[in-house]
Amino acid sequence: MLDVIADILMTAGALGAGIYCLILSRRLSRFTDLQGGMGGAVAVLSVQVDDLKKALEAARAASTGSVDELTRLTERAEDSADKLEILLATMHDLPEPSQTGPRPTVTRRRRTARNDEQEAA
Repeated sequence: MLDVIADILMTAGALGAGIYCLILSRRLSRFTDLQGGMGGAVAVLSVQVDDLKKALEAARAASTGSVDELTRLTERAEDSADKLEILLATMHDLPEPSQTGPRPTVTRRRRTARNDEQEAA
């Protein structure tokens, strides 16, 4: 009699374990489903990571190009500043305007219709 009770309990335990495994199997298949489960979320995140890597590489390339351009422009500006300093230094060596004598005056003729007629003739 004890053997029969042990067999019944063993059968019930095996049935319970089987039902438990069936429920876990269904949950796991829903969890890894690529359409709506966690597998789909992982796939979407993987695609987004790839897109972000590409965007980061493009941004890095653009910033490298900008750094090169800014470096070139800075060197050009420094060269121009050096030239301006030299020009200013040579301007100090020029005599003052009052020492060179009177400034030449330039007379301008007024443009009139009569002047235009004379030039055309």
